[in-house]
Amino acid sequence: MTAPNVTNVKEMFAATTLPLPDGYSRALCATIAGWTYDTLPAPVLHNVKALILDTLGVIGGAANAPGIAELNARLSRWEKTGSTTGLIGKRRYSPPTAAMANGAAAHALDFDDQHDPARVHTSAVVLPTLLATAEDLSAEGKPVSGKDFILAYAIGAELHARLGLACYNSLGKGWHPTMIFGTVAAGVAAGKLLKLDANGLANALGMAFHQASGSAQSMRDGVLSKRLGPGFAARNAVMGAFLAADGLTSTRGTLEGNAGLFALYERNEVKPEILTDGLGQDWRVAEYSFKPYPCCRCNHTPIGIGIELHQQGIKPADVAAIEIGMSNVNWLTVGAPYEPARNEVVHAQFNSSYSFARAFADGKVDLHSYRKPAITDSSIAAIAAMTKVVDDPAINPTAIEPARVKLTLKSGKVIELKCETVKGSPQDPMTDAEMRGKVRGCLEFGLGASAADVDRLADVVAGLEKSGDAAKALLDAFPAQK
Repeated sequence: MTAPNVTNVKEMFAATTLPLPDGYSRALCATIAGWTYDTLPAPVLHNVKALILDTLGVIGGAANAPGIAELNARLSRWEKTGSTTGLIGKRRYSPPTAAMANGAAAHALDFDDQHDPARVHTSAVVLPTLLATAEDLSAEGKPVSGKDFILAYAIGAELHARLGLACYNSLGKGWHPTMIFGTVAAGVAAGKLLKLDANGLANALGMAFHQASGSAQSMRDGVLSKRLGPGFAARNAVMGAFLAADGLTSTRGTLEGNAGLFALYERNEVKPEILTDGLGQDWRVAEYSFKPYPCCRCNHTPIGIGIELHQQGIKPADVAAIEIGMSNVNWLTVGAPYEPARNEVVHAQFNSSYSFARAFADGKVDLHSYRKPAITDSSIAAIAAMTKVVDDPAINPTAIEPARVKLTLKSGKVIELKCETVKGSPQDPMTDAEMRGKVRGCLEFGLGASAADVDRLADVVAGLEKSGDAAKALLDAFPAQK
């Protein structure tokens, strides 16, 4: 079976109800095969560059994050040479291993970007995948231009967001959408860097799907394997794309088959029209959010409310009880009681009681909020202990943004605040100064980078489309650890 001709794609996508027609996945790849840099609108170009800079910042910030040194030590013991770079320590790895190391670092602080409605952290998978692919091609004397790198990035981010939106309750089912859909999206993006045709991209898609995995149990348990997930996804995406480039064939009905992604992972609870409607014209890349706080996105609205309560002058000592209401999926993810005795950073990052307590008591949440010994601070633990997080039936069960906080004061007075938006989203964006400050703070926190180092990296990303070798430009500008 050959991939459908691009001219037949609209007819193929017209049938967007389940069951989908045979050839649906290959039609999708045929469409993407025809995209060029010149088809990208200005807002997409702007956001791709913002995603790249933000992700390089959070990777640098994770240099000393729990689990990252141990991972790199293990990988370095097994691989001492290679064509690509693990950014932390500038180690030499094979492309799949470099992608894994960089992907884990990108997610370790839980400070990486997210498409909020889709619930996917894209750049922690896509950037490491493309960086490893492009650097390997450069080592072969086939450097990837900045324009090609940006195009592939846009493809990966667009596909990742649309898959997350189409499979609207993947996290609720227990999957980690960042991993499942990230492997697939980044595999196609890497295939684009490898200049695969429609058939080749279909094989890259299938190879990625064949390796896709990722359970939400790590985040619910608050353990270090959570931060490794995007690294595993990036590793698999790189491997799949290169094998497709080598001519290996893979699944044809990757999305639509009776054992494909939609049936097997999503139980056919899918809105496939979201994946294809307006594809290539209405870009989801412009909808990504950037995190102002280094923890699970489900915590961000309660954090914002906590900061507001602090600014109003309300004191934790005057409070008798706290209730946080959120959606069912958010509650499943961050609603467990806080256990300071566990002394685990990931548990704190994925706990709304702790995160709200920090915001309420300190009036801020930053990288230092999720470090030891801060996560076992007795005064914060006391606030978390009087906090109950509930699944609020009045909130859409899959919504990520809305939350409410009710304080019952010792005087008997009740204060309740609600919020429907989340800081860093397109509805409440971070300013350019806040974005640059975040990158500067991360690189200083993890690498000891100077303001000049940060400015140099930012300038390279800002002019990336002018580069003849995107991987070299980005790697040369990434600060070394001091």
